[in-house]
Amino acid sequence: MQNKITELFKIQYPVIQAGMIWTSGWKLAAAVSNAGGLGLLGAGSMYPQVLLEHIKKCKAATDKPFGVNIPMLYPDLDQLLQIILDEGVKIVFTSAGNPKTYTSFLKEHGITVVHVVSSVKFALKAQEAGVDAVVAEGFEAGGHNGRDETTTMVLIPVVKEKITIPLIAAGGIANGKQMLAAMVLGADAVQVGSRFVASEEASSHEAFKKEVVDAQEGDTQLTLKELAPVRLLKNKFYQEVQEAYAKGATAEELQQLLGRARAKKGMFEGDLEHGELEIGQVSALIHGILPAATIVKELITEYSYALAHMPESFYP
Repeated sequence: MQNKITELFKIQYPVIQAGMIWTSGWKLAAAVSNAGGLGLLGAGSMYPQVLLEHIKKCKAATDKPFGVNIPMLYPDLDQLLQIILDEGVKIVFTSAGNPKTYTSFLKEHGITVVHVVSSVKFALKAQEAGVDAVVAEGFEAGGHNGRDETTTMVLIPVVKEKITIPLIAAGGIANGKQMLAAMVLGADAVQVGSRFVASEEASSHEAFKKEVVDAQEGDTQLTLKELAPVRLLKNKFYQEVQEAYAKGATAEELQQLLGRARAKKGMFEGDLEHGELEIGQVSALIHGILPAATIVKELITEYSYALAHMPESFYP
């Protein structure tokens, strides 16, 4: 399955594991990379020394390429970048910020840079900034999301029309049929998040993983747009947010309700009532906690089967 993305990252399959907070540690990243995809460390929930430890352990666990995802709003960003340079990490995914800030700096040090976007506008800005590829993430995705609520099925083809660099689709992709759909729409690869949350190697709490597996259609909602849009499972904390909205809460009051470390409490510590449980709509299609290598294998097997059995009417 060689294409522009597999060549860019020197990987076997065009499958990228999303660098999610409290979920994407070295065990998951190494397992995905060893299985032929691209594993990413989620630096957004790591102190600098923790990131250093995860990079070192990931390097010891795989000789395949892996990368680091960095939200650009991170307070110790300069320290994280220095660690990445010192440790020789060659792939960085940036998100939640202006790609112009560090893209040139990273590329000058021989690093492949990918930026996560949620609209055509930001895809063009990322391309202008000189990134090597973009991840276009649709409204279905878990965690922090775009404000425009553009679905993946719409976002991928409209971004594809406007950019010339490789395109990675994200949001609502957990199986091979969905991967094929994204590729047909113009993507060169897929970035998969929620499906890898429910993996044996994910660093998320087992109680959260089980909650993801048990989720049904309609159990997630995008909320807190006044702060930073985030898709959550509907739990007690979510209901408190809705009650605050009903009372006309201000952004400051919502921030006070959110508090600090709410995502850690839910996803990492397993507090299913009071924690922030970030996951995508596609959780309704996740029915088991599997090894990451099995998830990659199933994605590729299902993709290949779906492609081979495409209706003849599809072809011109």
